[in-house]
Amino acid sequence: MPSTVPAATPGAHSSTSTGARKQPLLHWFLPTGGDGRDPGGVTAVQGRTDAATRRPADIGYLSQVARAAEQAGFHSLLTPVGLGCVDPWILTAALAQHTEKIGFLVAFRAGFASPTLLAQQADAFRRFAGGRLRLNVVTGGDPVEQRAYGDHLAHDERYARTAELMAALRALLEGKDADHTGDHFRLEGARLVDPAVQHPVPLYFGGASPAAEDVAAAHADVQLLWGEPPTAIAERIARLRAKTEAVRGESASLRFGLRLHVIARDTADQAWAEADRILSRLDPEAVRASQARFAAMDSVGQARMAALHGGSADAAQLEIAPNLWAGIGLVREGAGTALVGSHEEVAQRLYEYRALGVDEFVLSGYPHLEEAYRVGEEVAPRLRALVEAAGA
Repeated sequence: MPSTVPAATPGAHSSTSTGARKQPLLHWFLPTGGDGRDPGGVTAVQGRTDAATRRPADIGYLSQVARAAEQAGFHSLLTPVGLGCVDPWILTAALAQHTEKIGFLVAFRAGFASPTLLAQQADAFRRFAGGRLRLNVVTGGDPVEQRAYGDHLAHDERYARTAELMAALRALLEGKDADHTGDHFRLEGARLVDPAVQHPVPLYFGGASPAAEDVAAAHADVQLLWGEPPTAIAERIARLRAKTEAVRGESASLRFGLRLHVIARDTADQAWAEADRILSRLDPEAVRASQARFAAMDSVGQARMAALHGGSADAAQLEIAPNLWAGIGLVREGAGTALVGSHEEVAQRLYEYRALGVDEFVLSGYPHLEEAYRVGEEVAPRLRALVEAAGA
């Protein structure tokens, strides 16, 4: 697969290339499929749950969530991509006009547009929004949804295409020419006119399969992980660090982000009561249908999420590690675990992940407006205090 586009330069694109950041970055999630007090289906493929979409994903409500996250001190907002979500580029461009400093972690499906067009979109966004841009490269793990977009590639082919796209996209965003001949893209003389290179754009990436980890090792700045028990996270971080070093050299720097829901209250009893309330409101038929759909996916990450609860709604089996609850994954695809406990307990569990090597956290809670304030005002300061006290 000849190409003049290189893999990521070791450490050159990491936001920590000038030294390790002491405090982790905290991001918040934008519920672009709708919001409510309860998790549930928000995608067109899965079906939309009334309780999960009581608050429409219109610009009025989502701008409230964005401003709340900004006021609560979050660094960026993750915007998901998929059939059940509004277009992330158009939405975040609008929200940039309703906020002042919060960044946008914009997700896009790799392979649905050329690297050159994506680079133009990203460059325009960072130019007009003051550099407030990070990109989440999503390969896709649901063949049904992929086919709805016209994509019929098999699992590993999708990741091979993603690797080509990330290499070309990075080169273009850095102001380089990108000539590339591969299995999925052929670019000749691709370039940006006067790119806003003073604002680097970190590339976030997710995936748990061997093919996905190979892409992360070669091309990602931040590997996003879904919330699993600490032992599993530690194992994945160690393996990905070794792969990155093998591909990019000893000086390579791959950062790690963890995607988690949060149910934090003043006391542990109050938090677990809320988890019990959420569990009691799950429709058994919705759980069954969701699990059947997840099982048909070819996503290794989704399979790992499903294995945490095995499809069982038995409350006694859903706490899979201290304060780590798998109940949300019974009906929600993707990230399906939540940290449940007092503000102090949740902060302690986040700190433990930080000590394992997690550099960033993408958090969320139901509903996302109120919980942005709660997590930002109660959990985040406690986490920062723990990190500061440890001096790490």
